[in-house]
Amino acid sequence: MLTQFSGLAASRGDSGTADRFVIEAGRLRGNIEQNAWDGAWYRRAYFDDGTPLGSSENQDCQIDSISQSWSVLSGAGPRERTLMAMESVERRLVRRDARLIQLLDPPFDKSDLNPGYIKGYVPGVRENGGQYTHSAIWTIMAYAAMGETEKAWELFSLINPVNHGTTPESIAVYRVEPYVVAADVYGVAPHVGRGGWTWYTGSSGWMYRLITESLLGLYRDGDKLILNPRPPRHWPSFRIHYRFQETFYHISVNNGGTGTSIGSLRVDNIEQPNPYVPLHNDGAHHEVLIQLE
Repeated sequence: MLTQFSGLAASRGDSGTADRFVIEAGRLRGNIEQNAWDGAWYRRAYFDDGTPLGSSENQDCQIDSISQSWSVLSGAGPRERTLMAMESVERRLVRRDARLIQLLDPPFDKSDLNPGYIKGYVPGVRENGGQYTHSAIWTIMAYAAMGETEKAWELFSLINPVNHGTTPESIAVYRVEPYVVAADVYGVAPHVGRGGWTWYTGSSGWMYRLITESLLGLYRDGDKLILNPRPPRHWPSFRIHYRFQETFYHISVNNGGTGTSIGSLRVDNIEQPNPYVPLHNDGAHHEVLIQLE
């Protein structure tokens, strides 16, 4: 956030504030690297007496996914450490058999540490060791940001509520509506894979951003539509219809290679020098063609 606000301050001519935010962001980054790295992942927090949370030293909550995902999404973590942190997430928190991604592990149960209301849930339910869908989505966003496209799509398929209701047997486990996002999915027997609080706008909003921005690569920045498509390898093409006020942009993406980089981008058959579409509200229909390589 400091980095983003630094750019905003600079765009308004406030170089003093911009410089101060850059310095503070660097100081914060240094403190995190010096004090929050646990050896194979980032710690989540510290108690008032200095006891760490989200550490291999802990009996409960040895690893928390949020710190690992945001070490990537913030752009602040060194690549060597973020790779190791996300490997730890996959090893410790991704449960393909149960089709869920845990927030933390192990759940709060036996230790005397009191992290607050989260400990009020039984182990494996909601934030206490189940899938908290906000954090599961941030995990997938992090993999997409790292360029792990196939893994991002695989994990999205894992938590996609539609895929929890494809058979009578799966819906008997999930037990909630498969056409909306559940805020949480239980991770404890005998309710492993059971959906919790549904119709939850926070998680659904983040899932919408995951699909449109992180996976399909559609992101608006002012009067620019920035495009960075990340389709799975088996998609030969896809098409997006984007409305900007009274103007329509019909975007065709052809995946001629690995789907990792843009080879060419044309708007109304005119080659564009940058990977974005300049937005103009002229009431017309525009054709955008992207060739991936």
